[in-house]
Amino acid sequence: LAISPSNPKIVYALVEAEKNALYRSDDGGLKWKKVSDGNDIGNRPFYYFELYVDSRNENRLYTLYSRIGLSEDGGKSFRTIASSIHSDHHAFWIHPEDPNLIIEGNDGGMAISRNRGETWHFMENLPLGQWYHIRVDNEMPYNVYGGLQDNGSWRGPGYVWRSGGIRNEYWQEVMFGDGFDVMPDPDDARYGYAMSQGGNVGRYDYETGATYTVKPTAPDLDTKLRFHWNAAMEQDPFDNSTIYFGSQFLHKSTDKGLTWEIISPDLTTNDPEKQKYGKSGGLTLDVTGAENHTTILAIAVSPVEKGVIWVGTDDGNVQVTRDGGEYWSNVSANLPGLPANSWIPQVQPSVYSGGEAWVVANNYRMGDFSPYAYRTKDYGASWERIVDEKNVHGYALSVLQDPVEANLVFLGTEHGLWVSIDNALTWTQWKHGYPSVSTMDMVIQEREADLVIGTFGRAVYILDDIRPLREIARTHAKVLEQKFKVFDPPEAILIRDMQQPAGNHFPGDATYEGENKMTGGILTYYLKELDKEDAEEKPKYDSVKLRVYDGDDLIRTLEYKAEPGLNKVTWRLRKKGVRFPNPRAARYGGRSRFGAVRGEPAGFIVKPGEYRVVMSCGDRKDSTMIKVSFDPRSEVDMRALEANEQLYNELSRKAQALSKATSRLQESRGVLASISGQVGGKMDPDLKEVAEKTKAVQDSINIIWEYINGKVEKQQGISGFDQPTAAVKLFEASRYIRSRPSGPTSTEKRLMDQADEMVGKALDMTNAFYKDVWPEYRDLIENTDFKWFKDYEPIEIE
Repeated sequence: LAISPSNPKIVYALVEAEKNALYRSDDGGLKWKKVSDGNDIGNRPFYYFELYVDSRNENRLYTLYSRIGLSEDGGKSFRTIASSIHSDHHAFWIHPEDPNLIIEGNDGGMAISRNRGETWHFMENLPLGQWYHIRVDNEMPYNVYGGLQDNGSWRGPGYVWRSGGIRNEYWQEVMFGDGFDVMPDPDDARYGYAMSQGGNVGRYDYETGATYTVKPTAPDLDTKLRFHWNAAMEQDPFDNSTIYFGSQFLHKSTDKGLTWEIISPDLTTNDPEKQKYGKSGGLTLDVTGAENHTTILAIAVSPVEKGVIWVGTDDGNVQVTRDGGEYWSNVSANLPGLPANSWIPQVQPSVYSGGEAWVVANNYRMGDFSPYAYRTKDYGASWERIVDEKNVHGYALSVLQDPVEANLVFLGTEHGLWVSIDNALTWTQWKHGYPSVSTMDMVIQEREADLVIGTFGRAVYILDDIRPLREIARTHAKVLEQKFKVFDPPEAILIRDMQQPAGNHFPGDATYEGENKMTGGILTYYLKELDKEDAEEKPKYDSVKLRVYDGDDLIRTLEYKAEPGLNKVTWRLRKKGVRFPNPRAARYGGRSRFGAVRGEPAGFIVKPGEYRVVMSCGDRKDSTMIKVSFDPRSEVDMRALEANEQLYNELSRKAQALSKATSRLQESRGVLASISGQVGGKMDPDLKEVAEKTKAVQDSINIIWEYINGKVEKQQGISGFDQPTAAVKLFEASRYIRSRPSGPTSTEKRLMDQADEMVGKALDMTNAFYKDVWPEYRDLIENTDFKWFKDYEPIEIE
């Protein structure tokens, strides 16, 4: 139903009947006339059957269905618009004063038109996505896989070794359709299996895009397979060529999907009353495959005991075999408190015992929003319910036990992520950086200990490095009783080269970038909340110091602001360096145009190996070891690296000496400025001589300063980048030395010679100044009869 904003007496109605039709009233709804009953008014009334009238033209209206129809004659005829954006339209807004501006929402997101729907701009910067399943591979960096509601099956990076964040361009759709599970081939991540609605599954080639169908077929003409809209598939953990797929039967392929055999009877209830989906829709048939029922929803193969396979169905069955499919047991009746015919969307076999498994069930389609999640330790003979309304909020959707620490368990519900550190006895909602969103599926990338989460609404979230949670669970939270704790860190990868982002380097605000993983050495520490005594006494606990040792040698010291709780800090995998003279800061009034560098300067990169990290806060201290490895994408010549470091250290000694010179000159400039300010304009002959001599000494310093740092610009603007100064020559040599993968060449040696010559001359000029000019000037000042300091009387309250 739609009322014209510009003429409210005109009302339109789309009516579902034996023949769907569009009606119009010109008198506010008292009398109606049919204006159209064509197929272009809408095709799926149960799903979308909406009308919108132009805010300034009562005869211009839009109808929303699989497409968008536009009529400019009061509904008598329609033409299709917006064919360039995703189909299935659900939301529509027309600006009340400017009908050129339209915003619409569809199964693919949101689009905007500024010319009444003729052309559209898709909004790609909204962090939205409805993920059904989530998987990862073991590439470096690893990839994330999954399917999105009506938006295909995808592969994309969990993080990138590029500047900036994770852009949409880094993701690749591997198969079109309603996206569901995507399963990489463990033999080669270039290949994998992707599924769309109704059990359609293909084996894809990520690099070429080639895909061939591997959907199981019926064994004979009399058997009709029933595939769920969101069917189940699984990889065998013992044989990379063996995969499983679910209809009402469990199908097994030992040749990566080329051929299949059925290894089970019908594992569902096979209730014929639930198989009348061919008549679904009522007045308007809607048989798309989403109506299929009595089908397999979940397949899980034990990773520790061959032959143990679990199956969950959409009509309440939990089936298990212990002999690879020869014999099956329906154990659903053993689930305490679970209503009959509940959906079983997920089964998770334990990595600790073949008889242990976790099951998620839900019954919200029947108005029951209770969370149902269970665990068995005896192949389903008995079950314990691990959650109810008292300890989590929202019906259960996913469960995952950590494969390293059994006490650590994650649970996804319709309203967020829940964590247990006591083997599912108690639960806490995880709210840090994670929304209260439908949490559909979870997987742990085992090499990096990352928890990867697929949500139904907010796309993919990754909780980097859950090792601290493992330690908390292992110790039953006793580790949190310590005042200060440093957790074992992940392996640190030394990324020397970061690619530039794909696409525009400065994309504005219209390009979405997911948050990237931190690089370098990532250290997690826990600082217990300070009690009153700690807060008042010394030492202070306002900063955390990080010291890195190579053997017994201290190679880096860093400092961070202290924050109570769990915190992550980064060491960029560089040794302590020396401060180079900063020509930019010198030319721009003592500060860099690009911001000042604070703290200990960074030096050369560290080599692969083990390093001891000591962290402290006040008198609290803890330590750990961190392993550093090189970027696996690059081959590193260690001899070349050592030669580079040796040359860089030689250059650093020159830079350190030149920095001392500039610091000393800057200090002297301050003294001269103070004296000049006191004697300027004085008529006393002695002071006039001081003023003239001060100006001469300042000029002498400026000559040296400009040789080192370049001419001091008094005029506004950017300049001086072409000045061949000693400091510029140091930076030039440093840049070349640090970037050479094959070791120093004649280029670096020539630059070193040039730097050595210029630094040597700068030091000679500086030393000569302090040997000859400065002592003479100092004698003049000290022997001048002038009161350089004021006398101060005590300050009293009057």
